[in-house]
Amino acid sequence: MVLKRLLTALLLFPLVVIMFIFGNKYLIDIILAGIAFLSMNEYFNAISKVSNPVKWVGYLSCTLIAVIHLIPQEYMALTAILAVPSILVILFAQVIATDMKTSFKDIAYTFLGIFYVVFFTMFVALIYGKDNGKFLIWFAIFAAWGTDAFAYFIGKFFGKHKFSKVSPKKSIEGCIAGTIGSIIFILPYTYFINTYGGQNFSYWYVTLIAVILSLLGQIGDFAASSIKRYVDIKDYSNLIPGHGGMLDRVDSLIFLAPFAFALLALV
Repeated sequence: MVLKRLLTALLLFPLVVIMFIFGNKYLIDIILAGIAFLSMNEYFNAISKVSNPVKWVGYLSCTLIAVIHLIPQEYMALTAILAVPSILVILFAQVIATDMKTSFKDIAYTFLGIFYVVFFTMFVALIYGKDNGKFLIWFAIFAAWGTDAFAYFIGKFFGKHKFSKVSPKKSIEGCIAGTIGSIIFILPYTYFINTYGGQNFSYWYVTLIAVILSLLGQIGDFAASSIKRYVDIKDYSNLIPGHGGMLDRVDSLIFLAPFAFALLALV
């Protein structure tokens, strides 16, 4: 399992690097919309054990990510703000149209999934779409991946104190190591882009960002685990060998993305 997880990561990492270095914001938007669609489908498959989610609304909402940078800048914030109540209106209209065959519980689970998967993923696109987004996006990625890698390997081999029943395999040692891993990934990256990329990021501030994003990413991991535990599944799917489903892989990143967007806006 460890070897399979490591090999998959080594294969995927170069693809992600190529995508974010050589892509543009429009291509990244489309790719992220595809990732959101796969994640949304996994979420719906999981939550279908306890409800009948309104899948078409969830899938349709993923297209918002694909077109986010086609919307004029001055209308982007308004569009994002109006999208939330608009989706809620559509869901309640579904309840009325089906004469309550679609229940309040169904639309509640659907709305949670849309907000969790689609709107959180959208912030990954918004970070990349900023003027220096090709540099900024890696703070979010390294915070998530550094945390995941260190938490997994240190927790697996040295974890002795269990952290929470939400995810019994996670340990306090792993959680602490995850935060250290985030710093270890982000500080050398900051030195590299400051030295060779013409950037001027404060090492103290990016260390603070690394800690905050790591903790938020770990909460995101626990959030995804709480849903899986609620519906009694181990992974969202077996799409990615050694990692589970798409949502298993991106849960930390998308959960910390809105906060990364806000923190990086202050740089």
